[in-house]
Amino acid sequence: MLVIIHKSSRYRYVYGEDFYRTVGLYEMTNLLLIFGLTNSDERLCYNTIMKKNLDNRHDKKTYENKNQVAEDANDTVYGVHAVADALRENVGNKLYIQDDIRGKNVDKLKQLASEKKVGMSFVSKEKLKEMSDGGVHQGFVLKTSAYAYRELSDILEITEDLDNPLLIIIDGLTDPHNLGSILRTADATGVSGIIIPKHRSVGVTPVVVKTSTGAVNHIPITRVTNLSQTLDKLKAAGFWIFGTDMNGTPCYNWQTQGKLALIIGAEGTGITQNIKKQVDEMVTIPMKGHVQSLNAGVAAGILMYEWARNFK
Repeated sequence: MLVIIHKSSRYRYVYGEDFYRTVGLYEMTNLLLIFGLTNSDERLCYNTIMKKNLDNRHDKKTYENKNQVAEDANDTVYGVHAVADALRENVGNKLYIQDDIRGKNVDKLKQLASEKKVGMSFVSKEKLKEMSDGGVHQGFVLKTSAYAYRELSDILEITEDLDNPLLIIIDGLTDPHNLGSILRTADATGVSGIIIPKHRSVGVTPVVVKTSTGAVNHIPITRVTNLSQTLDKLKAAGFWIFGTDMNGTPCYNWQTQGKLALIIGAEGTGITQNIKKQVDEMVTIPMKGHVQSLNAGVAAGILMYEWARNFK
């Protein structure tokens, strides 16, 4: 028998039940090969491995390219409210307006762009659709400076002298609409900051900016490389770490006094297991109907308002 075992245990190949005699063990950088009788069998395995490695590299490159496209798109804001807010915050570089629309929104944004000394161009609806990647642009696209994430130390400094700050931590959330919704509610309820991981989580994209209706410009957001180490730093700064789960303390019994950090997990999978181990307490939203889970943005909104109502 000829067996190929990938050291990461992600792949395992077994070739031919007739290959009974094992004559050696060959170790490569990524693989352990237990090989059989003939050179042709070795060649078959080698070719299979090489093809798999090339496929993996291609998949990784495709993923990286998609991420790069998303990062490159971060300098685009579209939609009336998002564009207006970005102009007020002095992050606009150039405003593109649909050439066949009229009305008070056009007049308002033209005046605002002029006040902020931002250049303007009138282009076709098709061009705006292309610039907004098919988003609902409402006739306006603004090129902006790239979003400036804050440092974790900035957020810790902001919350240092606060008695009851709340931080929202995103764990594996990939839907930009959910993140935009969370930012909008966070601004409405007085949340002190948002923490998102650099990997396996959505960042600030044009969709996030539009969905947040400008809240992205008013909530400090930091991206961290290691979420686990970040939780350790928060605990050292006096924060209690809470997570969201189906099994936990009902939200109406949630003790919201003190410095709190609330982790919102991805829909379907929830909070990752290694992060769960660092949570001080799980909080749940009781549900009486047939549905057993809520949209991440909705769940986060309910819990943010539960926290906020205790500090009217």
